[in-house]
Amino acid sequence: MRRVGFGTEGRFSRMRTYLDLLRVPSAARLLGGTLFGRLPNGMGALAVLLTVRADGAGYGLAGVLSAVYGLATAAGQPVLGRWMDRRGQTGVLIGSAVVSAAAYGVFAVVGVYPLPVAVVVVLIAGFTTPPLEAGLRALWPSVLTQERVQAAYALDAAAQEILFTVGPLIVVLVTQVASAQAAVWLTGLIGVAGTLVVATSAPSRRWRGEAHTPHWAGALRAPGLRVVLLAFTLAGTALGVLSVAAVAYADREGSDALAGVFLASMSFGGLLGGLAHGVVAWRSAPVARLSWFLLGLTVCYLPLVAVPGPWLMMPLAVLSGLFLAPAIACSFTMIDELAPQGTVTEAFAWLVAAIGAGSALGMAVAGWAGEVGGARGAFLAAGVGAGLGLLVFLVGRGRVISNVIHFEGITDPELSRNGTSAA
Repeated sequence: MRRVGFGTEGRFSRMRTYLDLLRVPSAARLLGGTLFGRLPNGMGALAVLLTVRADGAGYGLAGVLSAVYGLATAAGQPVLGRWMDRRGQTGVLIGSAVVSAAAYGVFAVVGVYPLPVAVVVVLIAGFTTPPLEAGLRALWPSVLTQERVQAAYALDAAAQEILFTVGPLIVVLVTQVASAQAAVWLTGLIGVAGTLVVATSAPSRRWRGEAHTPHWAGALRAPGLRVVLLAFTLAGTALGVLSVAAVAYADREGSDALAGVFLASMSFGGLLGGLAHGVVAWRSAPVARLSWFLLGLTVCYLPLVAVPGPWLMMPLAVLSGLFLAPAIACSFTMIDELAPQGTVTEAFAWLVAAIGAGSALGMAVAGWAGEVGGARGAFLAAGVGAGLGLLVFLVGRGRVISNVIHFEGITDPELSRNGTSAA
């Protein structure tokens, strides 16, 4: 992987890129509002699980309803993303946030019984989660210069690691201080508050998708995009696996707190990796970098299989997170270039859905692997998932490259988005 070298002065200069980015009008508001509004992504499943348990139901039903919520969230993102490409951001974001919050409220009042009602409102709460993540990535090119867009992608990917540490902590704290139902209420209200910060901003109100003739397949008609999505679905299973494997490891060591420490350490590694990726002046193309990042992700998961004591396990957890944010940031650039005209928000939303669906699948796989091989088997499953994602991307790499080259040379406005090559 080739990159431009730079000394100490160059490193500080590149680090200032983040500060300069946040000084751009509306940039800090958009990033901060999106991160705050996406806290429910890290809160919802746990809030549902704790509420079900508070109503006296078992872990089996609690797990099923949490999985329903996660899969509904993944399914709703591309649907709402396509709607935003056609109708603009403001109405879709605010409308979906309000509906989702209302569903959270009903669930907080009704609880798990009657069960059909609980299933329906959990489905609605997840499916109508506002697509803030995809919307922000669609907004960046209209707010920032091209150089700063790449830094914004890196900062976005790095900062989202905080969500999955802070979100669950908020739920646990509110549950202990008040109740699980209060945590459900708060999840919905935070989603509305963060969404309003973004949706009422001038860039969001002005933004409109590129003119295009709707196609039933939407963004998925780009073959290179399908390759990237499948690769991240498989790699995303590792995230679900690790959330379960962390609990198995904590049980093995006899300390429940170690599960949270492990996941926080992994998120810290992702934060470091994402920030570092954004300050390097990369010369290699995104498609080449992503191959290396997925390889790094796979290799760094494998040492976890040794399941050493906590003093060694936590540094390994930091190491395991280093390549995740760079891989995601790299995929942002590729998706922006692969998406057919007028489908950019939907394309980004598909990536969110792919990782979410993979994570849900990973939780199921980890349960089976943990039964067979304990914590060691669960951690091995994470490495296998990342490795399969790498294999899919390497096999389909030619389609990704030809997809971009095809877009560059074509004059059909239904397919051509821009003239920037990812190859």
